[in-house]
Amino acid sequence: MNLLRQAWAWLDDRMGISGLIKPAMTHRVPRSAKWWYVFGSATLMFFCLQVVTGICLATLYAPSAAEAWQSLEYIDRQVPYGWLMRALHGWSSNAMVLMMVVHMGQVFLHATYRFPREMTWILGVVLAGLTLGLAFTGQVMRWDQDAFWGLGIGAAIVDRMPFIGNEMRNAMLGGPIIGGETLTRFFALHVFVLPGLTIVFIGGHLMMVLRKGISEMPVAGQPVIPASYQTEYHARVESTGVPFWPNAASRDMVFCGGILLVVVGIAMWMGPIGPKAFPDPTMIDTNPRPDYPFLWVFGAVSLLPPSTETAVMLIAPIVIGGVLVLLPLIFSAGERAPSKRPLAMVALILTVTSIGVLTWEGYTSPWSPEMDAWSSTPTPPEYLQALTPIEVQGAIVMQYAQCRNCHTLGGAGGLRGPSLDDVATRLTADQLTRQVQQGGGNMPAYGKSLSSAQTEAVVAFLSTRCPNGEQGAVTPGALLPPSKSRRLVR
Repeated sequence: MNLLRQAWAWLDDRMGISGLIKPAMTHRVPRSAKWWYVFGSATLMFFCLQVVTGICLATLYAPSAAEAWQSLEYIDRQVPYGWLMRALHGWSSNAMVLMMVVHMGQVFLHATYRFPREMTWILGVVLAGLTLGLAFTGQVMRWDQDAFWGLGIGAAIVDRMPFIGNEMRNAMLGGPIIGGETLTRFFALHVFVLPGLTIVFIGGHLMMVLRKGISEMPVAGQPVIPASYQTEYHARVESTGVPFWPNAASRDMVFCGGILLVVVGIAMWMGPIGPKAFPDPTMIDTNPRPDYPFLWVFGAVSLLPPSTETAVMLIAPIVIGGVLVLLPLIFSAGERAPSKRPLAMVALILTVTSIGVLTWEGYTSPWSPEMDAWSSTPTPPEYLQALTPIEVQGAIVMQYAQCRNCHTLGGAGGLRGPSLDDVATRLTADQLTRQVQQGGGNMPAYGKSLSSAQTEAVVAFLSTRCPNGEQGAVTPGALLPPSKSRRLVR
């Protein structure tokens, strides 16, 4: 023990470690800061577990579109305890998101975001976004059917951005379609960029906690008055507060230890999350779902009318993020007790209820494609009359490419995508070609599944889909091609 003390004294003298740790360990916190205040520490603990397990997995994972899925199978089946490492990484990610949401809900409930902790809250909002980004990119790392369809939906959302949607989608996917470059980019995001940013913002968040202190439990009739709050707060903490170590830290350790045991038990019982089937846009036996942090988004999109999807997908995240960032700047003073803030209570209850209901909807809602439509639902015979050979060939290719699983013709087929009965009035031949090859709007890209001749044939057939008397779609500023003037539903 004497040798260890001497070694520590030598190291501390050279590096000043105790000077860095002591302020954090000895800073005083309100005596009332008890079990309501443990969720932030639990979120940090799970992030640390993510880093440790992620480093271990990165030594075995192959970030290649051709090998990623097989490398996960290798880790699960052949690496000793590899399955447990993956299970801990996956389930601790879910636990981190859950603890983050609970922590933010507690801060909102107690109005801890008020003066002088506005920046603490804003940095926490940024950390929430980074946490969701880690969860989404982590799902992509599995490179299975869920990852493929999730990427398709994410790319479709980005593609709908005005003016820069095309460029942003290409930057996201590493090209116009999902391919090997896509996985490489998401691997860099998941392993390097997002964890690095998260560490930086965690440091800023903790610095704000140390500078501005931990808020007391709210008391009705004691509003936050910026002119006098800090002086009164520091006086109360100095007189009645307790050191963080060991008083508050002991509760953090008890809670973190308990919740960690629960997650380890779930990981050992449930095993690793995925990978599911190998990614294939033409696979008919599939029922893709996002991970649970995004199930509520999946449920909301499934209930939205198609005409509102673009506006909601693009505007809602900006509005939600803006409201959360502006919240402490607009409501920096006033009562903190929930009993004195009924509107905040109602808003929190409605938010939690809505997310819960939408999560259940996302979990239970049927997958809208009709997965056997390609084999059991024929193309209406009247749609094949008086067609040219290439147009007939396009109908055949479209049938066997399983387009009918997601699109209806003559009222029959899947409901995942829009009806194709009048598609030629909405999209030109060039736009149809791009849609088939590059995907978008929740549709996967078929650029690598169909040859150029097959794509040309499909587009030729789809160009015949105009209701009687209507003109086919025209590129803005261009004249209607003569070949399109005869495209009528037969």
